[in-house]
Amino acid sequence: MELRQLRYFVRAIELGSMGRAAIDLGVVQSALSQQISRLEGELATRLLQRSARGVLPTDAGAAFFREAQLTLRHAEQAQRAARAARLTGTVSVGLAPTTGAVLALPLMTAMRERYPDVRLHMVESLSGHLTAMLNARQLDLAVLFSTQAGRRWSVLPLLDEKLLLIRSRRHMPAGTGARPVSMRALAAQPLILPTGGHGLRATIDAAALRARVGLQPVAEIDSLAMLMAAVDAGFGATVQPGAAVGRYPDAAERFHLAPLADPQAHRRNAICSLSDDELSPAALAVRVVLADVARGLVGAGQWPGATLVQGAD
Repeated sequence: MELRQLRYFVRAIELGSMGRAAIDLGVVQSALSQQISRLEGELATRLLQRSARGVLPTDAGAAFFREAQLTLRHAEQAQRAARAARLTGTVSVGLAPTTGAVLALPLMTAMRERYPDVRLHMVESLSGHLTAMLNARQLDLAVLFSTQAGRRWSVLPLLDEKLLLIRSRRHMPAGTGARPVSMRALAAQPLILPTGGHGLRATIDAAALRARVGLQPVAEIDSLAMLMAAVDAGFGATVQPGAAVGRYPDAAERFHLAPLADPQAHRRNAICSLSDDELSPAALAVRVVLADVARGLVGAGQWPGATLVQGAD
């Protein structure tokens, strides 16, 4: 027995006509009649007397009608109670530009579907700035790459991203393979990199130091959009995680991606938040959704070069 069947049955009696009930409910009359017939079959009794002038309840139908009305009222009350108990409030989430390129829109979509009354305050900035904002309690949670700065943080290791050499396909020889790139070969590239204060640059420089090579970038840019535009225009190559191309629908045709040969050239992503006792119920819910969305993107192959941290799935 379904609430829909009860709703059809009650409305048919209230209006005294199958046709008028169908119009009122926005369904075709045959579908309404079929559902009421199924209801009668389930109850093993006739509920309506049908005639050319409309429908009337049988004795069993009249008794069932009163209980069906009560059931529908209780169902409506339950829906109102559930809506009143929905999570509400504003939750601030910090994402680095590369992370935001692949994660921001899917997160907002998932939140709209699961918790439509929770308002997201999205902040895109460099990881170091996000760290300072989280420590100052200006953010509820953030996806960060270093988890050492917060003493009272709750930290959920999430995924690792390989660092990739990214070049413009329009400005490189056709047929270039995607074999791992050695640091010596990387040093021969005209590189466009973030500045020295950037956490990603520190990881790249550490890989170069291990290989005993020096990197001499042709430009240093701390804006992801500007950096990727320069790469796309052929001014040079860059080293970034695969998420850096997340805002390009045609990334596969526009950019060539090849992993660095150094197995330590990767970046750990973790969801960092205020301690659980400082987070609102809405913020706790956002943290769960953020983790679910990130895992789903990795599982679907929509986060280039990313693998889940063992135990994070």
